[in-house]
Amino acid sequence: MRNERYDMINDMKKGRKRCWMMSKENFRKMGCTAFLISHFSFLILLTACSDDATESSNLGPLTPEEEVFGKATGNFTADEWFPGGALGTTENASYSAITPAAEQAGMEADFNTGEDFFEHLYTFEQEPRKGLGPAWVRNSCIACHPAYGHGKRQTEYRANQIGNGYLLVIYHPDTNGYITEVTGMPQTQAMTPFKAPIDETQIKIEWKQVTAMESGLPMQFEDDGEAYSLIYPEVTIPVTAFNTDPKPTNYEVRLESTIGIYGTGLIDAITDEDIEAQWALESKYVELNPAMWDKEAGSFKTSAYYSAPYNDTGTFHGDHGPLKRFTYAMTRGTLQDGAGANAIWNITNVTRSDRHWLYTTPAWAKAQSEDPDVIAYIKSHGAQESSILHPYYADGTDEGIKDRVNDILSCSAIGKKETFDKYLFNGAPYNGQEEMSDKQYYQFMVWHRGLAVPAARNLNDADVQRGKELFNELGCAQCHRPSWKTGADNMWVDASTKAYAQSIGKDASEMLPRYPNQTIWPYTDMVQHRLFMKNDIRTGWCRTTPLWGRGLSRRLTGADDRLHDCRARTVIEAIMWHGYSKQSDAYRATEKFYKLKKSDRQAVVKFIEAI
Repeated sequence: MRNERYDMINDMKKGRKRCWMMSKENFRKMGCTAFLISHFSFLILLTACSDDATESSNLGPLTPEEEVFGKATGNFTADEWFPGGALGTTENASYSAITPAAEQAGMEADFNTGEDFFEHLYTFEQEPRKGLGPAWVRNSCIACHPAYGHGKRQTEYRANQIGNGYLLVIYHPDTNGYITEVTGMPQTQAMTPFKAPIDETQIKIEWKQVTAMESGLPMQFEDDGEAYSLIYPEVTIPVTAFNTDPKPTNYEVRLESTIGIYGTGLIDAITDEDIEAQWALESKYVELNPAMWDKEAGSFKTSAYYSAPYNDTGTFHGDHGPLKRFTYAMTRGTLQDGAGANAIWNITNVTRSDRHWLYTTPAWAKAQSEDPDVIAYIKSHGAQESSILHPYYADGTDEGIKDRVNDILSCSAIGKKETFDKYLFNGAPYNGQEEMSDKQYYQFMVWHRGLAVPAARNLNDADVQRGKELFNELGCAQCHRPSWKTGADNMWVDASTKAYAQSIGKDASEMLPRYPNQTIWPYTDMVQHRLFMKNDIRTGWCRTTPLWGRGLSRRLTGADDRLHDCRARTVIEAIMWHGYSKQSDAYRATEKFYKLKKSDRQAVVKFIEAI
């Protein structure tokens, strides 16, 4: 039987080869295309039952990709080549390409200018990227998003290391609440003479090996005994690293990495109602985050909606803003105050017209105001009105400088806007000039909302098609929901963009790329789940990460690190972390994957890397 199966496979290979050597016209006349399509299911069957992984993987594509791209093939529809739909997909193998929607709207120039704000370093005073500090997380966006993709695993924390997409998460383990002594995304850089809120040289990242799965799954696959390994980070920051008054107590540290920012405009275009319907569906089968979901009412809590008192949110959903959907913790409800748009302010501390306050904390302000080295330096360098330290100079006395430093660095909320305007906006050397103008922010948002999703790859490959079949059979698609339909994309518009639109006499809602009524394939259910991993994410609740385009990561960024802290070095490791605990929402699916033969495991990986 085994020899007969091999003979059949070889005959099929020879048949494909003969057909390929013919002209397309003769190919059609001979009926080779029909033969291949009608026998595809049989090919899959042979692939599934073969115990020779090499033979299975060598079946190869049914036809050259360039001939089938954009067409239905095997168990893939024509639409699945375009994960971002017709308006949101690029055929370039790139995370940085512009969407067809933005091109059609004539937004290329603004897109390119916005890209410049993402890719280059911010400075203290140099146009057009000025206003850095007084403390910051990164001095460029691309430092966190190498090649616009997922961050890379690091062995030490260095803010200016390109590829270090890590954000520190410092919280109280008894409440899961962030410590208040430093900002929610803690800063490790500051302008002279201020000391950074955290001395990053004291941060220690140690990678630990998992020696046994809590679930009991052996660390060798059942079919062939092939071993897999899992690692996780243990991060420590001693209290001496904090330049704050008071210093924090009773805290733990986790890492969260940035994810790819391509296609986020399409995620923004999914309606709140459709996301709520997905949560309602899944709530029948799994526990959902009680901070977001009202189980008894079968609907979102008010806390699940984005609210910003400094922006116009009241007309979007009654008395609140749009539904939160961005970040692992789903803390941001709109692209214009989520993902990179919020980060352009708090990561760099660059202010704009609707953000006349700093991303700082009173504990850091107090420590800096009482530091004699800080006072002495400002006294020596801040007297000139042209100096960026002039706002802190006050009357030039030690006590005056101390009070002024505390006043300015404590401008950490909208309630401190008056103080911010008095000393940092209207005073010398800024004299009423915004650090980031409304036009510049608008251009940044054109770029951000205009980033395309790369087209899928290798969908005509027999192994990829088998992988899709298995992905569904295992239950992976229950959380990594394949497709969504965007709504009318009547987007929420922030105050800064509205201000710029008004200044040029245009409708703000028509000035950014839009993606109405697109079938998209992000492979996420937009729901938070728990995996119960060792040294897990802060609350344990994590939004299902979109899988689209991730297969290009190794090619575009130089690494394939996955999960929230880059602990998974491969797709296999990412999958097996889903089965670390029997409490995991994905344990049963992982257990089924664990029991697959090697050729089927490889097919699942190839599928994930193809979409």
